[in-house]
Amino acid sequence: MSTSTSGSTTGSASAAAASASKGLGRPELWRWRVVDIVVASVIAVACAVIFLLWNVGYEIPSTVLTPLLPGVQGLLAGPWLIAGVLGGLIIRKPGAALYTELVAAIISALVGNAWGPLTIVSGLVQGLGAELIFLLFVYGVWRLPVAMLAGAGAGLACGINDRILWYAGADTLFTTVYIVSTTVSGAVIAGLGAWLIARGLAATGALSRFAAGREVTARV
Repeated sequence: MSTSTSGSTTGSASAAAASASKGLGRPELWRWRVVDIVVASVIAVACAVIFLLWNVGYEIPSTVLTPLLPGVQGLLAGPWLIAGVLGGLIIRKPGAALYTELVAAIISALVGNAWGPLTIVSGLVQGLGAELIFLLFVYGVWRLPVAMLAGAGAGLACGINDRILWYAGADTLFTTVYIVSTTVSGAVIAGLGAWLIARGLAATGALSRFAAGREVTARV
């Protein structure tokens, strides 16, 4: 009996130790290195350039889509959602998705666009949408389905935020179509798009100081 009890106790201790080294209890998860801050900032600036180009570029496809079905122009939201997903996939730290999306939005607002300071509100909300998905998976799963879910989370947050800020008088049909469209756009353009960009960067060796880069190069 004593041997059995001792073995059981040892096994329980080992399981507890293993559990402590995983999930949100990992000490290294919460430590941002200098390189994490620098690369996250570079991602934000690069995505801000995408935002600024799309601030103008979206207008032509929007004029084509809008008459087809009210709210379907939400399919064009994806490029504005990519920063948070890409930052989260590469940095893999709590707050990375929020940081990159928010900083990109701040830059877009400072340079100037049609939406002014409310761009920052959108960046905050969209970043949180992606961040919550990464949190749901305890910042430990970085596969394509999770990337697409993060994009969808950002898109859902975008759709709801836009409905409140810009389409306060919209009817049920418009609201439903718009939010579904932004969510789909987020999943495909921001989610899949960011995942492909991250893998492409990793394959070049540019992300060798990140787990995202080492995982890809290890398979080659």
